[in-house]
Amino acid sequence: MLNEIEIGRNKRGRRTYSLDEVAVVPSRRTRDPEDVSLSWQVDAYNFDIPLFAAPMDSVMSPDTAIQLGRFGGLGVLDLEGLWTRYQDPTSLLREIAEFDRADVTRRMREIYSAPIQPELIRERIQQLRDAGVVAAGSLSPQRTQEYWKHVVDAGVDLFFIRGTTVSAEHVSGNREPLNLKRFIYELDVPVIVGGCATYSAALHLMRTGAAGVLVGFGGGASQTTWETLGISVPLATAVADVAAARRDYMDESGGRYVHVIADGGLGRSGDLVKALACGADGLMVGAALARATDAPGGGFHWGSEAHHPTLPRGHRVEVGRVAPLEQILFGPGLEADGTTNLMGALRHAMATTGYTELKDFQRVEVVTSA
Repeated sequence: MLNEIEIGRNKRGRRTYSLDEVAVVPSRRTRDPEDVSLSWQVDAYNFDIPLFAAPMDSVMSPDTAIQLGRFGGLGVLDLEGLWTRYQDPTSLLREIAEFDRADVTRRMREIYSAPIQPELIRERIQQLRDAGVVAAGSLSPQRTQEYWKHVVDAGVDLFFIRGTTVSAEHVSGNREPLNLKRFIYELDVPVIVGGCATYSAALHLMRTGAAGVLVGFGGGASQTTWETLGISVPLATAVADVAAARRDYMDESGGRYVHVIADGGLGRSGDLVKALACGADGLMVGAALARATDAPGGGFHWGSEAHHPTLPRGHRVEVGRVAPLEQILFGPGLEADGTTNLMGALRHAMATTGYTELKDFQRVEVVTSA
């Protein structure tokens, strides 16, 4: 049943829930945290933890992507970011972190106006492959047709098509839009695509043959889509809706499973727990990893929306420098604020509610305080 509320005589709206408005309920059974498994598999690739790093320059460099891969997660490189525009952007990353707040958008636009260099795309992906980790890169839907061949020829293992919102039915009067279904069918690598936030949008993306869909719109710490576009979908409801699309698509397709990956608004360990409880298989995390002392953002966090040439829908935010990446993931925790030992918190939450496998944890009871 849809819980609709009358906004006015001519408009009704569905009641939705953010992660802050839901909580996980303990069950009659508990487990030892040591018995909990956080492993999962996407296509042919196995991961020890259900965590992907968001393809954002403040979060991932080639070195931190390799580091995360060795820790059992997946670092996704932004193939439109500074690492494919400059041979060594470390001084520019430092400048963005230290630049005066009032003028940072202008300076970021200047820095990101440098052209993408296809040879650097190949070089960055090869760097990941040489390190022996899963090589993953992301392009926006607008750039995919232009650069996808360079990405595939470089040997990418997982290809992400990631935007604020991605549609399987984009209509344009100015250019031939990307045909996702044909593109994914002809590609030799698994594709994960998003974001999306509704049942119907997710179902259409699943029908394109995507291995996974990213769920989220305007919920990240550095995005301002609520203020600039008036668009936002609370993540708890979005993940639950897309999980329902996954279930129905399995029936429709004769058993094909598409992974649901929560993306955005996962700043603390409790958010990760609740996103998985609402039905996510995995998590794409930005700000939580940007807090690492070894993150390239130097205590600041931003996405591509912050330097959009005509309509910025995000900004550079200060997230601070909390601990090394390994400690953020595996502890020990420093404060009781959910910023360190993310995977330890997830293990304890699953153990407290009686679950030892991520897939089973999706059945946990959830309540709302709204």
